[in-house]
Amino acid sequence: MTTVLPAATEPAVRQQPLGPVGDAVHRHITKLQRGYLDDRSNAVGALARLRRGIGHPAGETPDLWGLIGTEPLYERYERADLTEEAMGRAEEAAHAAVTLWSLHQQSHHTTRMHRRPGPELGAAVRRLHPGSEIDEPTRRRFVRAGTAATPAVLAGRLRDLVLLMRRDAIPLDYGLLADQLYVWQQTGGPQRVRRSWGRSYLAVRPPASDGGAGRPAGDGAADEPDTTTPEDDTP
Repeated sequence: MTTVLPAATEPAVRQQPLGPVGDAVHRHITKLQRGYLDDRSNAVGALARLRRGIGHPAGETPDLWGLIGTEPLYERYERADLTEEAMGRAEEAAHAAVTLWSLHQQSHHTTRMHRRPGPELGAAVRRLHPGSEIDEPTRRRFVRAGTAATPAVLAGRLRDLVLLMRRDAIPLDYGLLADQLYVWQQTGGPQRVRRSWGRSYLAVRPPASDGGAGRPAGDGAADEPDTTTPEDDTP
């Protein structure tokens, strides 16, 4: 049975402020992404190595030490601004976000798959089936991600969605995703993140006027990376 939602006007991307985890991931990915699109060998090699870390816990793959971009978070940890528990959550969130982005960016040599501001996960998934009709298999994958019981299971289910977004060249705000993966690991966090993903998914996107697969306005490669200073809140 086909699910039909009412048509809606394409909303502007709402830029949510980033916390320390999301900001570190955003800045690190922005640098790597620029190098990858410029075909710099060190960046191309880094992405290939990062993809091997998908689905593994943070710190388990020595070859990725120094490639995740968590140095600013370690500085906070050394100053005792982050507890041991908070640092562990931050490492897992950053690792998952950066490695998933490396998969998303693969084979896209002219388009940035990390956008700031860019679509939240729910909005990005919704663009996989723009218009009023919902693609049920894609929706089920999204629901499975939302019901993941552990961060490891969540990362694996997000990988399936990232592969679909890579196919259709639909970008994602990986800084925001990193913050949400951090929140997911806290008490009550999964419910908060699911609510946000659900809201962005239900902001229905109509077909893009240029025939692209949900390509948002202002999505050209010449867009400048975000330089907004994040709120200085301890995660």
